Amino acid sequence: MSKPSVTEVRAGGQPEGIKERVNEEHWAGRLYMRDISPYLSTFFVRLGVPPNPITYLMMAFGVLAGVTLAFGGLWSALAAAVLIQVYLLLDCSDGEVARFTGRTSVAGIYLDRIGHYLSEIALLIGLGIRAQGEFEAGGWVIAGMAAAIGAALIKVETDNVVVARAKAGLGEHVSEAAMRPRSAGLSLARRLASALRFHRIIQAVELSLLVVAVAVVDAVRGDLLATQVLVAVCVAVAALQTVLHLVSILASRRLQ
Repeated sequence: MSKPSVTEVRAGGQPEGIKERVNEEHWAGRLYMRDISPYLSTFFVRLGVPPNPITYLMMAFGVLAGVTLAFGGLWSALAAAVLIQVYLLLDCSDGEVARFTGRTSVAGIYLDRIGHYLSEIALLIGLGIRAQGEFEAGGWVIAGMAAAIGAALIKVETDNVVVARAKAGLGEHVSEAAMRPRSAGLSLARRLASALRFHRIIQAVELSLLVVAVAVVDAVRGDLLATQVLVAVCVAVAALQTVLHLVSILASRRLQ
């Protein structure tokens, strides 16, 4: 089919229940991006663009957002937020194109995961450089890198559940019951942490919006205090979430 309609691409690229996927579908996807993405996906399908080049483009926009953010000023914060929105749009589109054209692949899933790693790492490092106020080594740059390492470790902890289960000959699927810690106290703590959603502070979309807010404060104050506070918060959240997520996994039945 060389000229599919947007409706056809939406039907083929967004199977029933895609917006309700636990721990997979971002709130922005459910709220608005999945309504927009089929238009871009249709454009790619009509051009015959395979899904993997779209994923590479997603990676490029995510990394570019981090680079742009590092330059400082309100304009760069706004530009980085826009670039992250394009990153999210492409993240929706690559999977839709893959499903509609029947070109889903293990390589595509792998590249998609790498794209998420790169984008969040780039944004946090860019934020650290921004907080430093100039392109030179310093404490805020190190703090941004530390937050980036934490964000990557959290994803490593999640992804390695699948790796460990595969190596042990277990299935990939983990039930919601198995994800809950065996301890009642830890289970309650997990529910509270999930309700607070503080871990989202270091995720690309949420962080890009927070950066715009603190950039406005910095512009009014004439300094970088708000950005520096945000970097410190990101470091704390990354460190805390790395430990809590690891404990949550080990205390559950995900590895059984």
